[in-house]
Parts: sequence; C-alpha cells; structure tokens
Amino acid sequence: MKKAILALEDGRTFACRSFTGPGEAGGEAVFNTSMTGYQEVLTDPSYRGQVVAMTYPLIGNYGVNPQDVESDRIQVAAFVMREYQPFPSNFRATASLGDYLRENHVMGIDGLDTRALTLHLRNSGAMRVFISTEDTDPMSCVRKAGEIPSMIGQDLVTAVSTQTPYRWVQETCIPMESGADVWSPSVWKHRGRRRSVVAFDYGVKYNILRLLEASGCEVIVAPASTSAADIRRMQPDGIFLSNGPGDPEPVGYAVQTIRELLGFRPIFGICLGIQLLGLALGGATYKLKFGHRGANQPVKNLRTGRIEITSQNHGFAVDIATLNPDDVEITHVNLNDQTLEGFRHRTLPVFAVQYHPEASPGPHDARYLFDEFSRLMAAGH
Repeated sequence: MKKAILALEDGRTFACRSFTGPGEAGGEAVFNTSMTGYQEVLTDPSYRGQVVAMTYPLIGNYGVNPQDVESDRIQVAAFVMREYQPFPSNFRATASLGDYLRENHVMGIDGLDTRALTLHLRNSGAMRVFISTEDTDPMSCVRKAGEIPSMIGQDLVTAVSTQTPYRWVQETCIPMESGADVWSPSVWKHRGRRRSVVAFDYGVKYNILRLLEASGCEVIVAPASTSAADIRRMQPDGIFLSNGPGDPEPVGYAVQTIRELLGFRPIFGICLGIQLLGLALGGATYKLKFGHRGANQPVKNLRTGRIEITSQNHGFAVDIATLNPDDVEITHVNLNDQTLEGFRHRTLPVFAVQYHPEASPGPHDARYLFDEFSRLMAAGH
C-alpha cells in the first residue's frame, strides 16, 4: 500500500492509497453503480481514458479470470473503490484484482470515501482527475488534473478499434486469411446457413459478438475506418454499429460511412452506435452531466409500455429534439432523466439503443433486440 492523493480539476481532493504500488494516472472521473462485474467494467473499451469509481464498497472479493473480459486489455485509466479485498474467494478466480491491475500497469486506488466522491460528481458533473503517490502537494495535483485533455472533442475510437478485420468464432478473434480479398462476398463461409453481419468496431464488447453469433449470425469485425464501398462489396445481410468511448462528433469518418450505408442493409446500433447513427440522420449529440454507468438503469419501451432494467455506460447522448419525427420514431426513454434510449427509422430497416442489451454483467431484459435484428435480416430488407 502506498499513500496517494486524488485531485479533481475543481479543487476537491481526497486522501487515498494505491494497492498496486507507486504511480500516477489521470483521466475523466466517473462512477459506476453496478454491484458486480468489475472485470467487465475494467475491460470495456467504452471506458477508455476514464478513472472509474465503483459505488459498491467492497471490490475484488471474487477475483478475476480469463473468461470475464470484454476486450483484450484493461481499458480504464485507473480504478477507484472504497475497500479493496486482496483475498478472493471464488472457484473461477485465477488471480486477484490487484495482481491483474499491476500486470497491466493500471493503478488501483482505495481507502477514500467513494460516496462523497460520487455525490460530488453527481452535483458538479464528470470532470478531470489526477492521482499520484509521488506528488503530495494537493494544489499541484489539482493543476495537473486541469491539464489533462477534455473528453469533449477527442476521437478515442482510433485508440480502441481493431486495425485489421477479423472473424468472431466461438469466443475467438480469428485474423482474416492472409492474401484473401477481405472485402469480397466470398469471405462468408456460411452464406445461406447463417446471417452474415459486418460489425463496425468502435470499441466493441466481446459479449455483443457472442450474442450476435448466438442469434445465428456469422460475424466479421471491421475497423472503424472501413469505407462504405468496402462494406457494399462484401454484400452482408446486416450491419452492426458497436459501442465505444468518448465524444461521437469527432468521429466524422464513421458518421459519413453510416450515412452512405443507410437503406443498403438492416442496421443495428448500440451505445456509441446510436450516437453516430443519430448524427448520420441529421441529429445532434451532447455531453451528459455525469453520464449513465451501471447495471440498474430503468428504461421505458414506448412501443410496449414495459420497463426494462438495463446495463449502461455512456457520457454522451443524442438530443431528441434534433431528430426529425417524420423519419425517426423514439422507441425508448430513460426514466431517470427522460433522455433518449432508443429509436428506429420509420421507413428504413434501421434501429438502435443507447443501453447495452448484451448486459454483461447485468439483466437480460433487452436481449430481444438481437432477435429483432435477425428478423429484419431474414425479411430480406
């Protein structure tokens, strides 16, 4: 354990300690209200550049294992909790949380009042934070927090997207065959037996790929920068727009590609995917005060009247007022703040949600959306 200081850009500081040894870290301070699933949180690419504080007080009690990851690495800038449990007790555990963080050179922080930190972020909004075991001067750490680049205006997708396309087959990322024409219709090995889906990787979670495969799809994951012309050459049955980190507006190349693909094949978007789709349809996005992060977010399905408890992780949202009601039907809203949670196009086979229906971890209330995507593709749109 090393004594540390956590400093927010507005001057608020917290004495704490590092259970991963000496170091410094910084990013956008956010909080997550999930009671479990900290390994999925750590490896979710949507958390790129963020210092995540867990509101549940005891973290680390079930350790970590190779199966519960959502990407190939830890994505958070640092991990904050009230109390770290160094001795895990779970038959699936292969290592402690502390060892996992140390191996990936990510700071783990505990020993501070996470309730006070969460309330401060709720009242003041998500903000930049700097953590250090080396610099003990609070004012110096506050200054360094203010020097960290703002989340607004950053394209973080380029930092998390795959650089080359790959197949997702039974829990495995398989690189495309050497020398093959990646963008040819011949790349589909199960054409006619499984629905062929191209998934744009803006920071995709593995469990999304698992559920696409489980719903009967053959999945090829494409880099975020893939052109619309290449996708058209592949002739997939459907197009998926993944989750991802940061501000959607700087990701203009993806918005343009989506705009060019509207009406070509059924499109399904999740999280950052809905924001990019909203921009492609002429809407606007904005930054939420403190975002939605947790596995307990209530959403109303306006088509059925049912309430879905959802897993969420986003700091930006599509502005409902900027979407053309003649083209777009609002299908889901957040019951906490009435923000947009889902829409579909009135004439095109296009729909998207802001929350995570793959829910790993979290409830399964919204898994039906993957079946809806399959039905759209089966209808031959």
